[in-house]
Amino acid sequence: MKFYDREEELVFLEKQEQRSRVSAQLTLVIGRRRIGKTSLLKKSIQGKKALYFFIAKKSETLLVEEFSEIIRTNLNISWYGELKSFKDIFWVLMDHAEKESFTLVIDEFQEFLNINSSVFSDMQNIWDSKKEVAKINLIICGSIYSMMKRIFEDSREPLFARATGKIQLQPFGTNTIKEILADHKPDLAPFDLLAIFTLTGGVAKYLENMVNASAFNLDAMLNEIFQSNSIMLEEGKHVLIEEFGKDYSTYFSILSLIASSKTSRPEIESILEMSVGGYLDRLENEFGIIKKIKPILSKPSSRQIKYRIEDNFLNFWFRFIYKYRSIVEIENFDLIKQIVKRDFSGFVGQALEKYFFLQLKESKLYSAIGTYWEKGNQNEIDLVAINEIEKKLLIAEVKLNKEKYNHQKLIEKSANLLLSFPDFQVAYRCLSLEDV
Repeated sequence: MKFYDREEELVFLEKQEQRSRVSAQLTLVIGRRRIGKTSLLKKSIQGKKALYFFIAKKSETLLVEEFSEIIRTNLNISWYGELKSFKDIFWVLMDHAEKESFTLVIDEFQEFLNINSSVFSDMQNIWDSKKEVAKINLIICGSIYSMMKRIFEDSREPLFARATGKIQLQPFGTNTIKEILADHKPDLAPFDLLAIFTLTGGVAKYLENMVNASAFNLDAMLNEIFQSNSIMLEEGKHVLIEEFGKDYSTYFSILSLIASSKTSRPEIESILEMSVGGYLDRLENEFGIIKKIKPILSKPSSRQIKYRIEDNFLNFWFRFIYKYRSIVEIENFDLIKQIVKRDFSGFVGQALEKYFFLQLKESKLYSAIGTYWEKGNQNEIDLVAINEIEKKLLIAEVKLNKEKYNHQKLIEKSANLLLSFPDFQVAYRCLSLEDV
């Protein structure tokens, strides 16, 4: 699959490269596995003087041997003695950057925590002593969110506040997903587009898998996921176990409940029979897996809170693959596909709401977008979008089946909300598959 989107990220990386010709720049690129970080970075350094280091799970000695050869091949420099540590490698490169500007990409940087954590303090000392004179464009990339956040955002860590730029790489937006599919399946039905969005969430690798398999309807997509040796069956574990550590089973239980529409803390605690406040806080703020949802315009102290899993694929993984892991483990794929198809219409509604949320966000027409409900989950409204400049308010219900939309009921549910917008022009809409 060809390279898509990422124009803003490429422009930013180009600016960082230009700035590095005057003084050293350190850019963080963070994003979950499979999202396309490496493709972005390799695209950004095409045709430029650059080194690419991948921190594999092997000894520092073997890494140093590999990187030494990369340096000799790409920079055509030599040094006295033998390089024995990554500290030595970094010294050589920072010294050379005084004479020649170049880019250094270090991918899966967080793996140094397991290989030699003293690398971080070594790099800090060298960076601080050389950054004013070294013309290096250092790009550090990582896929384990909590580790990267700790390395660069914890004030107790050596590399705290050393970054001069940061990219938090997100899944492809709705426009890019449609562009990809238009190139490969231009006659795709709206429901199939929604199914791909629901199952891949715009994650580059998953989209590529579906495109390469010509999996453009729900049956074909499920066949691609539920088969022996599918990368997607174990993906939730691969993505998250390193994040969560020994407490992963508790986090997995919480995420499974959220994926099954148990979205409030009291609901989760009543089922698990334990306090989960700390876990929910870490899932949101340390791991970036879930998001706290409050009614639009609610006060910061409001206790009307729901949680949702931000990653569409992980939401699907916890709802069906983790929940029915005993069926998956015995490879009864026909049965699990029947279960998914049986429950899919109820599950996909949440993804449709997110799809339209992203569509409204990408339009750049609104100052705030959210959802609305009142105490006791009364008068729920799927989407509310505010344009403060033009004093316009969009109030929308999201329905798979447009025939179930009740216009008068939506107006009635909006009565209390409208008290906060006395001078606004209000538009009521039903957003359905026809609008995808």
